[in-house]
Amino acid sequence: MQEGEQVNINPKDNTYLLGQEKAEQILLNAWKNNSLHNSWLLSGVEGIGKATLAYRFARFLLAADWEKRAQYTSLEISENNPVYKLILNNAHPDLKIVERDYTDTDKRKILKAIKDGEQLSDEEMRNLKKSAFIRVDDVRTINEFLTKRSADNNWRIVIIDSIDDMNPASANAVLKILEEPPYKTVMLLISHNPDRLLPTIKSRCAKLEMPPLNDNNVASLLRRYRPSLSEKVIQNLVKIASGSIGKAIIYADNEALTKYDELCKIVYAKNKFSISDLLKFCDGAVSDEENYYLVQELILKFIAENVKTCERPDEVAGAWDNAIKVFNETERLNLDKKQALINVITHLVKVI
Repeated sequence: MQEGEQVNINPKDNTYLLGQEKAEQILLNAWKNNSLHNSWLLSGVEGIGKATLAYRFARFLLAADWEKRAQYTSLEISENNPVYKLILNNAHPDLKIVERDYTDTDKRKILKAIKDGEQLSDEEMRNLKKSAFIRVDDVRTINEFLTKRSADNNWRIVIIDSIDDMNPASANAVLKILEEPPYKTVMLLISHNPDRLLPTIKSRCAKLEMPPLNDNNVASLLRRYRPSLSEKVIQNLVKIASGSIGKAIIYADNEALTKYDELCKIVYAKNKFSISDLLKFCDGAVSDEENYYLVQELILKFIAENVKTCERPDEVAGAWDNAIKVFNETERLNLDKKQALINVITHLVKVI
């Protein structure tokens, strides 16, 4: 890695995990004690390392030597290990990944590029859209995977990232697999919102609740993955990241600190705020879908932070409820997004 170079932290190829040592030890001990549950629910806020841990454990299970189990003190597997390279290239026969697939339109774009011997650019790949849900047909591919024998009587591993993305049909299809887990199979279900899952799914899984990262860990990971950031920027990102390195990196890459400062400037000006500043802020926020949802998130984060310190917490809490209602109605009824932001922010001005 060159000095100052940004680091890709795709969980599939990331071998570095910080701040989740307890969760890692639980999985390692379960394997060493031959008491590994068939299904694990890895839960916690988004961006704290759940998927990274799932891939880390998958690599370990497929590479570790049971006869030498006493020697293992972590789930670390070398990048030179053949298992690591197979998983990196989506080529390991005993690992199945289930996630939201690309929409049919964008899948055709990918297939056309392959057929024409071309490669989509990084920007084109980022702009591809995925389905709203993991579909039942995607889940049925798990059954097909599990009918095949593993190599050398090895483990078979299924990672679902995330189980929150299931619709009712696909969730019930997963439940049927959990009810009769095949021999020497481990299902790793990743969830950012476990309270929304079917109780029957949760009841069939060993629970592994992973906490948000502490501020020092988020700062350390930012220095590792975004080494060009100044220390001041890192500390400011830590303040709004809520213990999530995933969020911190998204904020760093999308100028979230600037957006957050602009929001603070408007709201804290109270009734002296500039209409032109508000309109400019909202115009920028609706420039694309990703930006709009980021600003939504920052507004809710701003409200949550102010509830802790304001003189009228009940009114500020009411602003949270108002924001959620406006955002949901805008989405459901396909209303004007810019007007939604204006309504939410002007309401905030009145109560902060």
